[in-house]
Amino acid sequence: MSAVSYLDDFFDEQSEIIEKFGWAVVHVVPTEDDPPDTVPFAYTVGLTGYGFPELTIAGLPPETGHVLLNEVAGRVCDEGLLLRHGHRLRGLLDGQAVRVVAGRITETLFPGAALMRYGDDRVRLLQLAWPDPAGSFPWQSGYDALDYPQPTIGVPPARVGRCGTFRGIPGAHERRAQRHRAARSGRSRSRFTPPPSPGGEGSNRED
Repeated sequence: MSAVSYLDDFFDEQSEIIEKFGWAVVHVVPTEDDPPDTVPFAYTVGLTGYGFPELTIAGLPPETGHVLLNEVAGRVCDEGLLLRHGHRLRGLLDGQAVRVVAGRITETLFPGAALMRYGDDRVRLLQLAWPDPAGSFPWQSGYDALDYPQPTIGVPPARVGRCGTFRGIPGAHERRAQRHRAARSGRSRSRFTPPPSPGGEGSNRED
């Protein structure tokens, strides 16, 4: 199979996944030709189409990264959750918060499929950064970078916000249930328009 045919098949399959679920997840795993310190990462493709930044996560096993990206992407698309630089997301890892990091796309964390689909001028990127067992993040002193390598695209501000207990908006759970039913039945669901983020109690707030 030629490189062109492979890319055509890849993007056709990816388009079907985006149409059915709202986004796809791409994994970039080191090969034998990569330097030994190359770190695996994953990223979403599809959130740009709804006006949201794509999400990326680095240094985790593919299965774990896939689950975390799907969970956060679902909150963004189905519940209108707004992610901001420096926010803490709770309830994803046992006893630990995940930090949202904004920054420039780098050669290390490069969402190539998203850039090819939407163009450099449209794609924005947010990283989900996770702590080591001691609770330190990569930009903090004491982080165990040897055992838990995790490149980042930025550094959160000293004063950070958090995404509190988000109660969602009416119909969010039904939209997610419809997506799951469509996936099980094999039917392609229609593209949805994410609802606006609600105000008042339960929306994003600063510490």
